[in-house]
This record gives sequence, structure tokens and C-alpha cells, in this order.
Amino acid sequence: MLDTFLHEVAITAIIVKDGKYLITRRSKSKRRFPGMWVVPGGRLETSDYVELPKDTEHYWYNVLEKTLKREIVEEVGLEIENIEYITSLARVHEDGAPSLVISCIADYVSGGVILQEEETDKAEWVTLSEAKEYDLIEGIYDELVMAENHIKGIKSEWSKNI
Repeated sequence: MLDTFLHEVAITAIIVKDGKYLITRRSKSKRRFPGMWVVPGGRLETSDYVELPKDTEHYWYNVLEKTLKREIVEEVGLEIENIEYITSLARVHEDGAPSLVISCIADYVSGGVILQEEETDKAEWVTLSEAKEYDLIEGIYDELVMAENHIKGIKSEWSKNI
């Protein structure tokens, strides 16, 4: 039986650099979605906040943003800033684990792509139209459309665009 309050929390970044978006191919050894293209990110770990001083008496703030910055450095070697919310999704995986994924857009700041090989084996900077040529995990292209709209100042909710 699923614990209705326990979710794996992940956060991803649609990184924008010179009008292109970074996509990465998941390692073929990954348990979930091997060999498919995604945007980089990772899971929230309690160590992302419990080992830090609290920002108020009871709370840590900007936990997701700090997690995303850490994951992007670890996974692709880039520094990002201006993290903004795009959308969220939930899924119950084949192994029964429920996930909540928060998808964000962020600006590239610095660094060259350096892949964490156990996570990803290839990376590409692509335009929205070029992204259609890749075997993206379901919904990622639609998130890229949302990011493109966001850049143009158009607010949108997720919808299937392919």
C-alpha cells in the first residue's frame, strides 16, 4: 500500500543559453527511462537542508532552488541563476514509488558541459524545433514549449503539443 504522504521530490531545469535549451540523454544503465532525452535535474535529499542553518526559527528557505543548483553542477557542470517555476507533474513508477517533479526554467551563467557519466552520456543545446528530433521523455517537449512561452512573457499551463 502506498504511503499517501511520502513522495520522491525531484526538480529539473530547462536551462536557457543563447536561445537554446540543454537536453541530456540518460545513461543506458539507468533504471528509469534509460537512453531517453530529458532536461537535467535531480532529487531533493534531506541533506540539502538539514545540515544547513535554518533561515528562521523553524524553516529552511529556497531548498528546491539550492537543490537544483547543486544537481546541475553535479550532473552537467554548469552554474545557473534566475530559477523560475514552469510546471509540475506526478507519477507512480513501475516499482510503486510515487514522484513529484517540479520543472523550472533557469538562465545559464557559466561553465562548459561536463557529464556525470553514471547519470547522462550525451548533451545537446537545441532550439525548440530541433528538440522534436530527439527521443524525449513524454511531456518534456511540452515543457520546452512552456519555457519558450515564458521567455516571450506568455503564461501557459501544460498541455500536449506534439
